[in-house]
Amino acid sequence: MLGWGARPEGSRLSRPGCTDRSLSGVPCRAMSDQHEEEAGKDAAFASEHLAAESMAADMDPWVVFDARKTPRAEFEQWLQTYQPSRVFRFGDPEGHTEPVGWIAVYGPSFCPEGGDVVGLQEDWEWLQLSGRHITFDTIKELALNRRVLTGKWLMHLDSGFKVDHAWCGIARAVLDGRIGVAKVSPCCPDSERKQVICVYTDDFTDEEQVLLADAVIRATGIKCLLSYKPDVYTYLGIYRDNRWHLCPTIYESKFDLECIPRRSRIINKVSNTEVT
Repeated sequence: MLGWGARPEGSRLSRPGCTDRSLSGVPCRAMSDQHEEEAGKDAAFASEHLAAESMAADMDPWVVFDARKTPRAEFEQWLQTYQPSRVFRFGDPEGHTEPVGWIAVYGPSFCPEGGDVVGLQEDWEWLQLSGRHITFDTIKELALNRRVLTGKWLMHLDSGFKVDHAWCGIARAVLDGRIGVAKVSPCCPDSERKQVICVYTDDFTDEEQVLLADAVIRATGIKCLLSYKPDVYTYLGIYRDNRWHLCPTIYESKFDLECIPRRSRIINKVSNTEVT
């Protein structure tokens, strides 16, 4: 297992207060979804607990390869050194390694898109006090007004070869500019939880952009179930089993192995319609 140790020049140690700790240039809380899929499996695992874990992961140092600043020639060494299954989430006290929140790759054209998160959260408080019925459309309206539009495809994979192999394909797609930015959670050796890869898009309301990102992911060879979540839901603390009965993911992608040619079947979970 690797913690920090000696880092190739391509890696960056990002700490709270550094601009690289957030993918969007805004407070990091909305960028962690490592355990959100598990929330619905145990109702006692409250949203507040999930939010606290998310905040902790985002505030811990990240391992980042920034293709805007680092020579491409250093990428393969960085990728092999920081395989997700070999990096400890909580560090290794015996090996004197620090906790790692996320492993991330920023593409050559990556430009953070933040929006007004503080204003969004203030609007959310007013919306709840207003007594107005809360639906996907009301959440979307808040997000559009405050330009908080980023979202991500999530895939949960077993630690070991599966997550390492999948991450290699995704990370190379980012380096080639086919994806803007992606991240993967480090390993928790004492936990049975799977590791998660997040692939970001700029605008969750742009269905064509969301579907294109799915196609890029599938082109890397990934065939597992994918779920798409707008970051606005995480900023507002909307997880599974929430009191508004909202599904926190708005698309689901299943790879159809029987179809010729093989392709994703993507369901819009808001309208309950197939979009591909």
